[in-house]
Amino acid sequence: MKNTARRSRRGLAATPRGVFEGYASLFSVPDSGGDIVMPGAFAASLARRRPENVRMLFQHDPAQPIGRWLDIHEDARGLYVRGQLSLDVQRASELCGLLRDGAIDGLSIGFRTIVASRPRKPAHRKLLKIDLWEISLVTFPMLAGARVSAVKAHRPPPAQAIANPAYPL
Repeated sequence: MKNTARRSRRGLAATPRGVFEGYASLFSVPDSGGDIVMPGAFAASLARRRPENVRMLFQHDPAQPIGRWLDIHEDARGLYVRGQLSLDVQRASELCGLLRDGAIDGLSIGFRTIVASRPRKPAHRKLLKIDLWEISLVTFPMLAGARVSAVKAHRPPPAQAIANPAYPL
């Protein structure tokens, strides 16, 4: 039996197990480090680097790739992502369960700043153009609103269904 856990009002179309979606960055919202990503900041990087060339990592650790990105694009809200966990990788399989249960849902971007502006007084830095390298599933995102909003996961059938083939799933 397949199950889709939703944390948003948007539905998730029927997708393979381990697929999730959310926002890796939100526009015009300061993160805990004082950075504000402005609309269009990802445009050049995304034009040059397709989703399959942006790495999906766990906790920004290059030794822990966990899947691949199926879609990455800017919309009015921020950087929307849809990814597929590589369930043959033990860590990714564990993360699928943690995502499904809501135990982890943070997203965070790894990037290099290309163009930024900073007001004269110490304040938030506005990121105008950035080179996106990777997007990670994280426990604590720098941007509180950067979260997974839906995940498609597989739940094993209940014990009654295994014991009794006539049991309705």
